[in-house]
Amino acid sequence: MATILVVEDDVALCDLLHTHLEAEGYTVIQVFDGQSALIAVEQHHPDLIILDWMLPGLDGLAVCRRLRQKYLTPIVMLTARNEEVDQILGLEVGADDYISKPFSIRQVLARVRAILRRVELDSQLSAITDTPSGELSLELPPGTSPPIIRGSLHIHLNERSIQLDGQEIDLTPKEYDLLVLLVSHPGWVFKREVLLQQIWGDDYDGFDRTIDNHVTRLRKKLGPMGEKIDTVWGVGYRFLA
Repeated sequence: MATILVVEDDVALCDLLHTHLEAEGYTVIQVFDGQSALIAVEQHHPDLIILDWMLPGLDGLAVCRRLRQKYLTPIVMLTARNEEVDQILGLEVGADDYISKPFSIRQVLARVRAILRRVELDSQLSAITDTPSGELSLELPPGTSPPIIRGSLHIHLNERSIQLDGQEIDLTPKEYDLLVLLVSHPGWVFKREVLLQQIWGDDYDGFDRTIDNHVTRLRKKLGPMGEKIDTVWGVGYRFLA
């Protein structure tokens, strides 16, 4: 099972998360401050990080920024700050999901399962094909996958890297998955709920503008190429061929 790093300075809450995650079969590592979190990631290479925002010394946002310079490990932010601007800020620095305190343990477990399932399916995104019925299906790639090329945009699936005009583009894991899904099906209009299901999984119950915020950031990072991510009002998004 996956290894999960829990970074939370509230010892009682940290222990509670540890108990329930371990009961689900996960290996759990606990630390209580930001600096220890950076060390733990270096030492243990967890599959997922649950990261509190308000930590002593190095706070959660700073930890997230530093980790994103080197790692693509999924990060779930925990915080008592529930303003939308705070949610967006957490996602902007590279968090994959956001849970506001107080929360239920069931909610945390559902998010963890959804994210880890998404990670497991990442290797299959390159083999998403259209079935005769018009629905999406997933097949495991038989071997090395060729890059997806759309003009000056090159997506290297095996390395999970993006190049635009020859320059590496830094994307969060969810931004990458979203872009690959759209670019793999140029012209296909994806409803927001389909994008949530494909990228976040069935258990996702985050705030309503998750897809819109991710698309906004993608457009900004892609510059003029971002204009190819087209809004279909009242429906969702598509990548223009």
